[in-house]
Amino acid sequence: MFIQTENTPNPDVVKFLPGQSVMEAGTAEFVSVEEAVKSPLAEKLFALEGVTGVFYGSDFVSVTKAQEQGWEALKPKILARVMEHFTSGQPLFIGEAPESAAPEDDDPIAAQIRILIDERVRPSVARDGGDIVFDRFEEGIVYLHMRGACAGCPSSTMTLKSGIENMLRHYVPEVLEVRPVE
Repeated sequence: MFIQTENTPNPDVVKFLPGQSVMEAGTAEFVSVEEAVKSPLAEKLFALEGVTGVFYGSDFVSVTKAQEQGWEALKPKILARVMEHFTSGQPLFIGEAPESAAPEDDDPIAAQIRILIDERVRPSVARDGGDIVFDRFEEGIVYLHMRGACAGCPSSTMTLKSGIENMLRHYVPEVLEVRPVE
């Protein structure tokens, strides 16, 4: 098995591509050791000193490291654990995979925003090892969750304001602003 790696715009996140499907549908994010117990791979990755986050996309695993940790020593250890997991045939989750389906929107404006985010934004940020998920629309403000490589990325504010906010305001005049969910 050959696993490719890609740097992301976030210097603390590297994307690992095992050359096969990771998640059949949706995404999953683990930001603590306690959350990682739901996934054998995430648990093994969190056991490495310096790993602070794990994110699963359709065909990749993004790993976030502590700022003071260097990739030189950490990347080979992560590669070994990702390879071991995918060659062992072990399941990605213990029990059911986390539910990532979006709730139905009663508000037609929120539904339109969700569609634009899902179709125009999420595929682009997935290529960078992250995800952006619609949270809610209130009083002209769109709230979005930044996940994976997008969380804590130095360019995420520019992405939100210059990219997503401008696009949403163009298609949905009711949108006044876009903010990340803290």
